[in-house]
Amino acid sequence: MAVDAASGLPTLSMEEVAKHSTKEDCWVVLYGKAYDLTKFGKVHPGGAALIYDNAGKDATALFDPIHPKDIMDKLLKPSLTMGVVDPATIKEEHIAKPPEKKAPAKKKAAAPKETVLELEVEEFVKPPLAAMLNTFDFESVARETMEPQAWGYYSSGGDDEITLRDNHMAFQRITMRPRILVNVREIDMNTSFLGASASLPLYFTATALAKLAHPDGEVGIVKAAKKAGVPYMLPTLSSYTLDEMLEARAPGQELFAQLYVNPERSRSEEYVKKLEEAGVKALFVTVDAPQLGRREKDMRNKFTQQGSDVQGEDEESGEVDRSQGATRAISSYIDPGLCWDDVPWLKSITKMKVLLKGVQCAEDAVMA
Repeated sequence: MAVDAASGLPTLSMEEVAKHSTKEDCWVVLYGKAYDLTKFGKVHPGGAALIYDNAGKDATALFDPIHPKDIMDKLLKPSLTMGVVDPATIKEEHIAKPPEKKAPAKKKAAAPKETVLELEVEEFVKPPLAAMLNTFDFESVARETMEPQAWGYYSSGGDDEITLRDNHMAFQRITMRPRILVNVREIDMNTSFLGASASLPLYFTATALAKLAHPDGEVGIVKAAKKAGVPYMLPTLSSYTLDEMLEARAPGQELFAQLYVNPERSRSEEYVKKLEEAGVKALFVTVDAPQLGRREKDMRNKFTQQGSDVQGEDEESGEVDRSQGATRAISSYIDPGLCWDDVPWLKSITKMKVLLKGVQCAEDAVMA
């Protein structure tokens, strides 16, 4: 069998991949590589149907709108990468096509009982950016414009969302102590922290899978951060690859990076080394999510999007995983065994400033 010189992986024909086209033996081609997704299909956040319906096919066009090119290299063991597919062997029938989007149904207002007329309500039109006066404005527009799965992931909290609501209330409890007779003719809010300059004492924090909100994803946020003059914290589980995010930055633009520690520690070391070589100023290690929360809103979206025909037997045997919705893919990447004993290791693998992201009590702050 021929071997791809660049990757050292076997070179496969699409005809060979097409032989593995059942849910019991499921190979899928993504970005030129064939992966064995037989087991991963059951925990895929978008539902098993998306994986198994495209067994034996090139599903790049379906995954590209949300995921980075290296998504499977992040989530899967190397042994599940079956080889590099010869592009000359890929025919039209081998390529999975995205489903056609249906036009949104127009909402209808209830008519008075004494009449049979149906009153149509106009479809939501996204307002101009200048009309967004505060963060709540953005949230209300996002609710109307984002796909249900994306909105469920971004807006949900754990279980009954008590902590999520309390976080809103906590900000409302913050009060100001105004000082008078201060010269405010000229105000300069420029500052610096962790070695990075900022036009405001703020930064763009890391959130996963930004393409769920907009096709530009993290690449767009990198450019927006430069325009605003504030640092951006690159997420580990992004919709674009690290290389694509780094290529989008302007000369001299300063970045931070967030890290989920991988169970395969060598992967984390490789990722951190790449960040340091790119001149990233600081590394924020997420320490408050060894297992992601039970996001019920997210889970319900996954439940309704599961395929029905392809999963009949799994449904009956209870093997369909509906536990986490879109968070499931993230949790498979995080090492639940991360503990205080790993802090010296984290400091030893980089010269960047290392911060623990997610400290929530005084005792842990003192230990840190």
